[in-house]
This record gives sequence, structure tokens and C-alpha cells, in this order.
Amino acid sequence: MVSTPAQFKALGHPMRHRLLFALGREDATISQLSAMLSSNKGSVAHHLKVLVDAGLVEPAGTRTVRGGTERYYRRAAQGVAFDDAATTETAFRALAAEFAAAQPNPFLVRRSLRLTPDHAEELTAILRDLADRADDGRDQPRYGLLLGLYQPGRSGEAEQALEADS
Repeated sequence: MVSTPAQFKALGHPMRHRLLFALGREDATISQLSAMLSSNKGSVAHHLKVLVDAGLVEPAGTRTVRGGTERYYRRAAQGVAFDDAATTETAFRALAAEFAAAQPNPFLVRRSLRLTPDHAEELTAILRDLADRADDGRDQPRYGLLLGLYQPGRSGEAEQALEADS
């Protein structure tokens, strides 16, 4: 759970969320992250340092290559949880950028469902299980998977009312 001011501040930029997404796949160097995110190494290094200082990313080892040393980084935790609106909004902006750049033919569906509390709890358990069982074999292409179940707040109810009137 994100809890310190430094962690919230670190998550205030979409690039840092994109770095966390990328490091969720595998440990990586600054050069590898730069290539994955189509960003320059200086920008990646800066944002990575902020994440390291906040305790959200950690060094994962080094490797000597042609007389130099490559440093690998990894996420400090398997996932990141936060409950404030500003950080959630920033995370979704980073996710939207990743989705918009996806190739070929990304698939996204948003639906409204009417569920009993028991069904919502059951569906949440199924989605958690699916996410936990996802196999990320190194010899296979990578795919992003976004799973979520939420009960809309007031603005969602107003949107549903508008849909019902049309």
C-alpha cells in the first residue's frame, strides 16, 4: 500500500507508472526501459531514481558487459495499491498511454453489470485468481491484462441515468 508522502509524490507522474508497469514484466536496465518506453535514457534514469528513493523500485543486480556494468532494477513489491483520486487518475493516464500505443488491435471493453453483493465478491475472486495464474513465459509475446470490478460513484449513477433516458 502506498502510504508515505514520497511514494505519493513519486506516483504523481505518468512516466513513473509506466516504469512500474514495465518492471512488472521483468527486471530491466535503464537502456532496456528506455527502449521499451520509447523515452530517452536521461528521463528514464531521473524517474527511476525518484521511484528508488521512494522505495517503490529496487536494484536487482548487475552484469558486466564489454567492460561496463549494467544495473538491473525491479519493483519492490508485486503490486502497488493506493486509494487517493489524484494518484488513481495519474495511473489511468499512464495506462491509457500504454494502451493507445499497443500493437496490433488492442481489445478493451467496459460494461456495466448488475450484481448481487455475493456475485460481485465471487467475480472479484475469479478475477484475482486469473491475474495470479497468468503465466508470463519469457519465450512468449507479452500482453497487458487489465482486470477490474468497481461500484460506480455518484458520477457513474448520473451517467447511467442519462443512458436510461436515451
